[in-house]
Amino acid sequence: MKWFQLSLGPLQTNCYIVYNQKKNCLIFDPGEEPEKLIKFIKEKDLKPQAIMITHAHFDHIGALDDIRDEFEIPAYIHEKEAKWLIDPALNGSQLFMLGKMVRMKPADHILTSEGKMSVGDFSFNVYETPGHSPGSVSFYFEDAGFVVSGDALFYGSIGRTDLPGGNHEQLLKSIHNKLLTLPEETIILPGHGPETAVGSEMDSNPYLHGF
Repeated sequence: MKWFQLSLGPLQTNCYIVYNQKKNCLIFDPGEEPEKLIKFIKEKDLKPQAIMITHAHFDHIGALDDIRDEFEIPAYIHEKEAKWLIDPALNGSQLFMLGKMVRMKPADHILTSEGKMSVGDFSFNVYETPGHSPGSVSFYFEDAGFVVSGDALFYGSIGRTDLPGGNHEQLLKSIHNKLLTLPEETIILPGHGPETAVGSEMDSNPYLHGF
């Protein structure tokens, strides 16, 4: 199993396309530029099976409906942010997008708990990792050795917690109790910036020391 990373939109939000040998794929956080994303998927001859949302801030969901409609696939989101898809005040677009309100259709499937999950050909673990936002989740592919962490943990940094529903202490607990318990060689695929690894962040991330 492998992945492609596309940085989309003015905030350069990372969208990940996780695919297998059959070219079936899952799309994580289609944040912006749907035409670019659709073109990429078709050029690579990939077959999308679902859209997975790590959290529902506007820069992670802006292309959701275009991608969902183009490939006729379902979208998954945590129950604590299900309403954020349709509410610009909750997803942040009302505050940050200068008049461009982001409103998406409701998700097709609601995540209500942690644990093992299968979607199409893909099996993975869902971890609740709130703090950046109350419904943030991370998707861990144990056999392939990587985790899609949204805006919880970055290379040398952590997610901001000054937005509605953010909680700094809760975010640190999520990182320490969930993400840092994964094997140190696990690749972290964050919502912004370059990929990193669990061991690297344990050793050098200044936000994680002294917690």
